[in-house]
Amino acid sequence: MGSYYYEAIKRTGETVKGKFEADNESRVVERLRGMGLMAVNIKEIKQSSLDSLFKRGKKVKLGDLSLFSRQMAAMLNSGIPLTRALYTLSRQVTNKTLGGALTQVALNVESGVSFSEALKGYPLIFSPIYLNMVEAGETGGTLEKTLTRLSLQLQKDKELRDSIHSATFYPIAVFGFALVIFFAMLFFLVPIFVGFFPAGAVLPLPTRIIIGASDLLKGYWYILFPIFILIFIGLRSYAKSTEGKKRLDRLKLKLPVFGPLIQKTVVASFARTFSTLTSTGIPIVQALGISGKASGNTVIIEATYNASLKIQEGSNVSSPLVESGVFPPMVTHMISVGEETGAMSEMLDKIAEFYEEEVTTMTKGLTALIEPLMLIVVGILVGGILISLYLPIFTVITQI
Repeated sequence: MGSYYYEAIKRTGETVKGKFEADNESRVVERLRGMGLMAVNIKEIKQSSLDSLFKRGKKVKLGDLSLFSRQMAAMLNSGIPLTRALYTLSRQVTNKTLGGALTQVALNVESGVSFSEALKGYPLIFSPIYLNMVEAGETGGTLEKTLTRLSLQLQKDKELRDSIHSATFYPIAVFGFALVIFFAMLFFLVPIFVGFFPAGAVLPLPTRIIIGASDLLKGYWYILFPIFILIFIGLRSYAKSTEGKKRLDRLKLKLPVFGPLIQKTVVASFARTFSTLTSTGIPIVQALGISGKASGNTVIIEATYNASLKIQEGSNVSSPLVESGVFPPMVTHMISVGEETGAMSEMLDKIAEFYEEEVTTMTKGLTALIEPLMLIVVGILVGGILISLYLPIFTVITQI
């Protein structure tokens, strides 16, 4: 995706200028046509490979977007014009990528483009959820309330991600450290002990296994290291493929310890997004599809897609979700009650709050459980090598 500078003409004959991020020039022309503008001149803004590298690294985090949305809502509520609020926040935000995007959005709005259409020029920053809600808020004249709701949504998503990160970072870091120590001992420590063993001595099986692994690592590391890297790259590529991601997402939900945590996280994200979208008047079918994608799990995405097809055929919302077998009974039951009472958004909010609290509670419990387990893993890896190396000495002492 690149940046394109454009000049276009309104139906009134007025010339407007601006900048969009798009895949190609055709997408820019298509977007301008959708805005009621006729493209006159389109130029790609060339960037050096170094500039592209640095730009790719400057991601806009959920916290940045949440803060921007909250500040934008406050300024609009105070009666500050949209373009002035955008210019002010573009200089105030700490993230330079977001600041640059807001400056260009303000220029496009000044040129006569709607706020939601201007935001669509930056799909890497503003998600489909964000764009749909802003468009609905503009249409319904409730942009301030929509931005406030978006700010809450983004903050909740950030808290969910932080909870998962805190639960998984410690075991990954400790296990990685244990593997480094394990391979360092095989490479440096084991050869020192081998020199102490008499030639031709009959060594215990664990000792022979450890020595064999050490010889293999030390003698063929230049072959093994590239093989490990290629395996890692292959698995990573497969995990990003459609089929690989689908299988991985199903596996995640079935994991013994983290499976329930991941399920609660994706259900909370789905319910929160679904509630936010329906509360702003976005049609159920469209909101369901976007909410499924927001969960980030292909199992949920597939279930919501199938449900949307059945809803278009005349079904209610809860029945196809029950048939999918993906959502817990409590979730589908509360959605059914929300449909019957006309309080779908409120019920989804309660579902999201319940599962968000469940995720927080589970992460605290997992942290307390994982710490001793990781110590046991480290002890097995390191202690296993040491015991294997000392076994011949114990054998000799026993024989004496």
